[in-house]
Amino acid sequence: MGVVTDDEVIRKRLLIDGDGAGDDRRINVLLKSFTKWCHTPGSPEEGFTQYQRMLGTLAQCEFSMGKTLMVYDMNLREMENYEAIYASIEQNITAAHEKISECKKEIQRAKRIRKNRQEYDALAKVIQQHPDRHETLKQLEALDRELKHLSHIKENVDAKLELRKKQFHVLLSTIQELQQTLENDEKSDNDENNQESSTENGD
Repeated sequence: MGVVTDDEVIRKRLLIDGDGAGDDRRINVLLKSFTKWCHTPGSPEEGFTQYQRMLGTLAQCEFSMGKTLMVYDMNLREMENYEAIYASIEQNITAAHEKISECKKEIQRAKRIRKNRQEYDALAKVIQQHPDRHETLKQLEALDRELKHLSHIKENVDAKLELRKKQFHVLLSTIQELQQTLENDEKSDNDENNQESSTENGD
């Protein structure tokens, strides 16, 4: 069986005796008894008995007052305890809000890190699909050599084409001259033949 504390005893007495509403009645009875005791003559035995009763009533009033003071002190302690509990709850609530805010920040940082990681992975995949710088430079050098080679071939083709144009022009000129010569020779032969025919007819 557990130890019964003073607070528990006071609570039980309050439940049995009420909230102290009988104290006024006791004080009134005590005052009336004291007035009657002072003004009513009687035997010493009756006076002593009445005196003992007044002392008993006074003790009850003192006990009730002490009980009330104890309840008051207990209420003050409970109020201080409740205030301490309330302050602790307020601190816990504030700490919880700060923790929630910090967790939200951590979540945002984690989301940002995850997004950056995803972008990095996507960029790494794109980079892996392309050759490295050394390989790219080798390909560029090969393309440059091929371009120079093609340029040289083009120059040679252009030169040969220009030579062929000149040769074709010379050939056309020669053909024209030859044709003109042939036409002249043919005309001369015709003239000679005509002259010979005219001479024979005259004879």
